[in-house]
Amino acid sequence: MAFSGTTVRYEARDHRAYITLNRPERLNAITAEMAREIAAAVEEANADDAVRVIVLQGEGRSFCSGYDLKVYAEEGLDHQGQVWDPIKDFRMMKSNTDHFFTLWRSAKPTIAKVQGHAVAGGSDIALSCDLVVMAEDARIGYMPARVWGCPTTAMWVYRLGAERAKRMLLTGDTIDGVQAKEWGLVIDAVPADELDDAVEALVDRMAGVPINQLVMQKMMINQAFDNMGLQSTQNMAILFDGITRHSPEGRWFVDFAQEHGFGAAVRWRDTGRFIPDGGGPIPDPADVAAMNGELDAEAAR
Repeated sequence: MAFSGTTVRYEARDHRAYITLNRPERLNAITAEMAREIAAAVEEANADDAVRVIVLQGEGRSFCSGYDLKVYAEEGLDHQGQVWDPIKDFRMMKSNTDHFFTLWRSAKPTIAKVQGHAVAGGSDIALSCDLVVMAEDARIGYMPARVWGCPTTAMWVYRLGAERAKRMLLTGDTIDGVQAKEWGLVIDAVPADELDDAVEALVDRMAGVPINQLVMQKMMINQAFDNMGLQSTQNMAILFDGITRHSPEGRWFVDFAQEHGFGAAVRWRDTGRFIPDGGGPIPDPADVAAMNGELDAEAAR
């Protein structure tokens, strides 16, 4: 049966498949449904003998802003109580991670086209592709490394090496496409108005290669990563992700989001404000208003 999705759109033509994340009103924020539909679309492309290359893209102004924190943080979906079952959480997050990683495990090569943002879980999705092409002004990073997350695909270290992966994950900072290319995180960064053409040129170059050649070259390279323990590293990352979301600090973040909204919680986290060990009191409305005033004043300068 042909692929049909509600959060992902699929199109195949000219020896290529286009998988489009399609929640632009939420900056293509991730839901469990989206994760499943990514995997189904990848399966569809691999089953189509006419497709040689898969392009993953996002509808609208952002590739993917990460998990939908309106649902998962502010509303608390899948966030367990004080007594939590780590294996139940592991099964859920491993399922999502495995769905993302069908892009890496796909027999046919995958290219992520990134505009706007590929952040938090969105960076997990982008870095699951074989190649990433970014707009120069797009941002990539994993801000939940500051609190409430661990990148479950573990691809930062495999793409950047230990020191630069630590630079990203010990700060939660984001970098633009230019720096991502300089660091070797992505294959190319181009002006935003040239992004489509740059990706199509790369696809054209690859689409002329027979499928069996593409598959064998990719399998050989991926095997080297498997030999370095990629799967066991991912298993640890998935467990740690569950712990970070249910630790005292993770619960503090959820309480913050439920009291003041996920936008305020994310703003507090991502702008580098202090997060207390063990959680502690939630900032009061005056603290949040002061933060917003400071940040708005900085933005107006």
